[in-house]
Amino acid sequence: MLIHHQNPFWKTKTLEEMSLSEWESLCDGCGLCCLQKFEDKKTGRIDYTTVACYLLDIDRCRCRSYADRAHLVKGCLQLTPAKVIAYRWLPKTCSYRLLSQGKDLNWWHPLVSKDSESVHQAGISARDRAISEEFVHPDEVVDYIVPRHHNQHAESSQS
Repeated sequence: MLIHHQNPFWKTKTLEEMSLSEWESLCDGCGLCCLQKFEDKKTGRIDYTTVACYLLDIDRCRCRSYADRAHLVKGCLQLTPAKVIAYRWLPKTCSYRLLSQGKDLNWWHPLVSKDSESVHQAGISARDRAISEEFVHPDEVVDYIVPRHHNQHAESSQS
């Protein structure tokens, strides 16, 4: 008996061709996009912090109010296929970014591993290293910048 294995949707469709449920399933649940970032407008350098949006459930690395986030959080951006390339602040491990660059999903992505905990077990997520903005004074966010040599997700200024 010959069994034919169908390629997963992310290998056969462009980001633009995906259904909403397929698009949403690409999120690996790392929570890194919900961390505050600083961008140097002159150099394009992006510095990540460990300060998370107040809506991020840090243990689950999921938004507590995903459907209403854009109304509740000023500056919360909705990711679309057209914006993936423009958003240089997306972590280099982001599945949307990887697929837009013609790369495959990482082994720890839940769609590949079939385990929603694999992103955390691989040490990719914000779990156990982020702090909610509820506990950080706005003037002190800069104190939570992750040093470049410790930031595996930082975008090189050459990219």
